[in-house]
Amino acid sequence: MTIKHNSAVSFHYTLTDDDGQKLDSSAGGEPLAYLHGAGNIVPGLENALEGKNVGDSMTVAVSAAEGYGEPQPELIQEVPRESFQGVDDIQVGMQFEAQTGNGQSVPVTVTAVTEEYVTVDGNHPLAGKNLNFDVSVTDVRDATQEELDHGHVHGPDGHNH
Repeated sequence: MTIKHNSAVSFHYTLTDDDGQKLDSSAGGEPLAYLHGAGNIVPGLENALEGKNVGDSMTVAVSAAEGYGEPQPELIQEVPRESFQGVDDIQVGMQFEAQTGNGQSVPVTVTAVTEEYVTVDGNHPLAGKNLNFDVSVTDVRDATQEELDHGHVHGPDGHNH
């Protein structure tokens, strides 16, 4: 079966940056499953998988724009240190959940700490980076109606939400 809109697809992958550093991999674990056309994976990879079949392997170079996008300066903010009540030792690299004005929770990463302020970055850690995927397609099938309704693939035992 060929990967097309509304296919349930599984694949193994290794993700590296432009320097060849491994960022992530499914090796030794379960393949990644997604609903093709639902925006569950980065656009550049999803576009490259269109029309592929079980057993196909390929290397896909995804530009930052087709991956996690370019960093957005407005997502980097200095916040008063007292906003982190209950956290005595704030360090660069720590991650927190921040609340947006409309009540959504957004992960942020600490990028700088001073006596008075903490700089946090709400951009995805891979924003602005080119991504290189080595991919091997392991399964393609038609998505179930429930998967289509939910917008993602469910495991063999159904969904857990």
